[in-house]
Amino acid sequence: MRVATHPGGFHADDVFAVAALRLAHPAEHVEVIRTRDADAQAAADVRVDVGGRDDASTGDFDHHQKGGAGERPNGIRYASFGLVWRAFGAHACGGSQEAADAIDERLVQGVDANDTGQTIMESLVGGVRPMTVSGVIGALNASWDEDLDKAGEDARFEEAVALAQGILARQIEGSAAFQRARSLVHSAIAAAVASGDPRLVELPSNLPWRETVINEAPDARLVFYPKSDGWGLVAVPVAAGGFDNRMDLPEAWAGLSGAELVAETGVEDALFAHTARFYASASSREGIIALARLALDDAA
Repeated sequence: MRVATHPGGFHADDVFAVAALRLAHPAEHVEVIRTRDADAQAAADVRVDVGGRDDASTGDFDHHQKGGAGERPNGIRYASFGLVWRAFGAHACGGSQEAADAIDERLVQGVDANDTGQTIMESLVGGVRPMTVSGVIGALNASWDEDLDKAGEDARFEEAVALAQGILARQIEGSAAFQRARSLVHSAIAAAVASGDPRLVELPSNLPWRETVINEAPDARLVFYPKSDGWGLVAVPVAAGGFDNRMDLPEAWAGLSGAELVAETGVEDALFAHTARFYASASSREGIIALARLALDDAA
């Protein structure tokens, strides 16, 4: 597959678009030509960020034409990465449109918004500008006083694509892992309901559970799971990404560890309780269940 894009300075949208094409077509050699020559662009199989057309059937993924290339229901406009991902994302994710949509939310939309001039985040601290993935990719361009020839610019572009491909591949792998985890969390929630106490959910490991438990287990208050050095107990948050919990661990436990926590709880293998009252640990499954029961009784 031959992909045409523009030469010179690159941006995250064209870099990630090429990375997405390579991940979606792993059996093919995806060759990139960076040119402004219209005939060379037309001869390519795919055009990214050039050509003035958006038509997946002809291999055109540009958003610079008059009127742009449309926007998502939430108003985030499509740039080249989003257009390529819309066409090939599910294929890159092993056929899962759900996984592709999740990556669009987490990664693709931010890149597209940056390229189309839409502000979707602001710093809460004056003078601090967090580095975004678009900034990381853009920083690989030659600085103003670097003298790179075309071969050097193209090599820098390939370096950026390799970085983007690694980031995107991890997102794809992470989405697949999340799907596997969700099935296990569903089973754990069902087991908790069947036990007669849906407030306490036992997980087989510290896998991604928050989104599923928050959305699908309204009665759950605590989850617990085995770790490499014992067992952990975590309060279920009110919302994903938030710090408020459906219930906090007892105030008397906050910041205690070792003998102090054992004395306070009466659980012989209690290890640690976080000062923020969202996490505690014990050496054994029996110990962590005992802590959980104490916490639930305290909150009742």
